[in-house]
Amino acid sequence: MNKPYKRTVRQLIDGSYSNNGNWCYLFHPEFTNDPQHYIRAFLIIQKDLIQLFEFVEPCDHNSKTISLKIHELLTRTCIEIEANFTAILNENIYSNNKNWTLKDDFSLIEYSHKLSAYEVEIPIWKGKCNLRKPFENWKDKEIKDWHSLKWYQAYNKSKHDRHLHFDKATFENLLDGICGLVVLLTSQFMGEDFSPNQKSMAISGPYSYNHNTEMEDAIGEFFRVKYPTNWTDEEKYDFNWLNLQKEENPILRIDYDAIKKAYKPNIK
Repeated sequence: MNKPYKRTVRQLIDGSYSNNGNWCYLFHPEFTNDPQHYIRAFLIIQKDLIQLFEFVEPCDHNSKTISLKIHELLTRTCIEIEANFTAILNENIYSNNKNWTLKDDFSLIEYSHKLSAYEVEIPIWKGKCNLRKPFENWKDKEIKDWHSLKWYQAYNKSKHDRHLHFDKATFENLLDGICGLVVLLTSQFMGEDFSPNQKSMAISGPYSYNHNTEMEDAIGEFFRVKYPTNWTDEEKYDFNWLNLQKEENPILRIDYDAIKKAYKPNIK
């Protein structure tokens, strides 16, 4: 790929995601519309999650914990996920103007962003469930219901009938949902928060308690993310951004109509 796609992060041809300033396509005005709008909403959700940790200990034993606060956070998180999905489709090429669903529309983004290959680390956790792959189901497309996501179903059911399905809005589903939002933002913007503050280059290597070299800081610097390494050479970005940015149209748009026709021919 000799030009980057709108709202789409991909591995560079050298195997990295950010070498030699080629990640700076993120800042081009054609790359995305108003990214701060989506990042600010996530940072508020992250802040509320950290506050929730004061009352619900982040550990394996509390996976099935339910509360109105957990339900509220799960609902807000999944609404924000839908907003990001919608932005990706709107800013690229997609002609369907019906009511969008996870199965028929939003799951198309798996083909362009490889969401199933991302892994998120929850840094404060007691037990074995601190590593999460919220879109892992989307990896195996031979399965009939590969579009299904347990945590998203929990949101949908508890939203439409909270009295009957309140028990599905669990701490576990909330964390998977928030990690899903982390993945979705990372797949669009890497760890960039689009702060108005001036950027600077660090001369030392990364360090933190219990540092994992395979993980990168996510937006908000709380979660850590492992990026996909399963891009083919044909899918990787291969350009010199210093030169490319001078061209009239340096950013491409993904044709989701073509993706839908190729991979979901039976969907009308």
